[in-house]
Amino acid sequence: MDHHGVLFLCLCLVTSQSRTVEASEETLLWMKRMETATRSRSLTSFAELIHGLECRLLNASFGGHNLTLQTNTIQTLAFKLGCDFTGLSLSSAALGRVPQAPAQHAMQFPAELTRDACRTHQRELRLICIYFSTTHFFQDGPSRVGAGPFLRASQKDINSSLLNNYVLGAQLGHGHVHNLSEPVNISFWHNQSLEGYMVTCVFWKEGASKQHWGVWSPEGCRTEQPSPSQVLCRCTHLTYFAVLMQLSPAPVPAELLAPLTYISLVGCSISIVASLLTVLLHFYARRQSDSITRIHMNLHASVLFLNVAFLLSPVLAMPPVPGSACTALAAILHYSLLSCLTWMAIEGFNLYLLLGRVYNVYIRRYVLKLCAVGWGVPASLVLLLVAVKSSVYGPYVIPLSNSQGNSTGFQNMSICWVRNPGVHSVLVMGYGGLTSLFNLVVLAWALRVLHKLRAKEKAPGPRACRDTVTVLGLTVLLGTTWALAFFSFGVFLLPQLFLFTIFNSLYGFFLFLWFCSQRCRSEAEAEAEMEAFSSSHTMQ
Repeated sequence: MDHHGVLFLCLCLVTSQSRTVEASEETLLWMKRMETATRSRSLTSFAELIHGLECRLLNASFGGHNLTLQTNTIQTLAFKLGCDFTGLSLSSAALGRVPQAPAQHAMQFPAELTRDACRTHQRELRLICIYFSTTHFFQDGPSRVGAGPFLRASQKDINSSLLNNYVLGAQLGHGHVHNLSEPVNISFWHNQSLEGYMVTCVFWKEGASKQHWGVWSPEGCRTEQPSPSQVLCRCTHLTYFAVLMQLSPAPVPAELLAPLTYISLVGCSISIVASLLTVLLHFYARRQSDSITRIHMNLHASVLFLNVAFLLSPVLAMPPVPGSACTALAAILHYSLLSCLTWMAIEGFNLYLLLGRVYNVYIRRYVLKLCAVGWGVPASLVLLLVAVKSSVYGPYVIPLSNSQGNSTGFQNMSICWVRNPGVHSVLVMGYGGLTSLFNLVVLAWALRVLHKLRAKEKAPGPRACRDTVTVLGLTVLLGTTWALAFFSFGVFLLPQLFLFTIFNSLYGFFLFLWFCSQRCRSEAEAEAEMEAFSSSHTMQ
């Protein structure tokens, strides 16, 4: 019986080894088929190929605790995990890199990874990792179900690409892993300069597009750069990860961060106090209010909201703050900016009515209709964006270049802002550009009208000084200094940064000065009229 037992045990061992070899060979053949499909332009979708590889790894039989297979551009790993899992760290330096891999990488899984799965499945769990040193499986193309907006831009435009052309994936059997309190850490090392690039950790989001099997999305991932040669992604779920590199046309010099931040802090604080004081003075003297003053107060209110949201934006983008709070503040900041720009345009429209339609400017419920436009249109745009895709808002990385001697380092600063490049181009730069263009046209036309009026009056010298004040006031009122945002290139970059920061952080204060000057002017005119009336009454 002992001999029979030993023989039976050897037979089981040989059978197990043969199954392991068969599973390994089948998986390896599938990986080679995937590489062949990229070269032969097979009609087989990349989604089917990747899901087929995942299925084979999850169901493969192998002895020991792990299985490692690799081809020229693909490396796969499968691990047997128990409910006593305490964490796992994988490094390409220890596992042996893919031959064509340009740099090292690593993945660190927390102990929380198996917690939810162990509640429903007490048996052995399977963790698989798939590493691609090519982006062919995430290419654009309807026949292959491609990569979505981010990578579609990278294939057609040199302004964006994936760091090292590397994609790291991980999956746990028996369900999806998401909303981890302790994130999965994915490290990408590189030997290239990131000067002028904005790097963002992204993951492959399946089913997000009808025409493509997935898109690159930054949801649930935080980007860090512990050193100039490392990008660290902290993500709360498992899927395929990469680092998106987008060319930044004008990175801000890191040495200017402190003075620009100080100017913004002081200027916005002064504007908040000035706008709040203006609104309070308006309510105090409400009996003297007219439609023009009420329009000014709405502009002050929008500037007040904008400055408060802007000062809070960098604070809520810090790691301890929940991502939902940063998303909400980013939406509020975008809404405040759109409202401010809209009320600037309304000021220009109202100025046109005052100068162009002197005798026919009555519009029923005029201010109410303007409020519907000034507050309602921006609200509808922001709510539409949130309803369609809330990931439009969140932590936005501002690239900062830092020159240190002969070498060049790179670091980032985060604020809560619009993260989608298309939305930023249309509903920030485009919206602001149209507003600035409209108000510049109105300002030029208003100055021409005023010049004609002054030419007819043949005003003396002192009137010229008052006209200069009027021109400066109209320039501030219409927000023409916001047009400086379109000069952030080449030799204009540094002057534009400081001029834009100074003028627009103090925008609320300049409006306060305009409000005070107009009020003093109206009181002086009222006193002059009263004196004229009194003198004429005395002569009678």
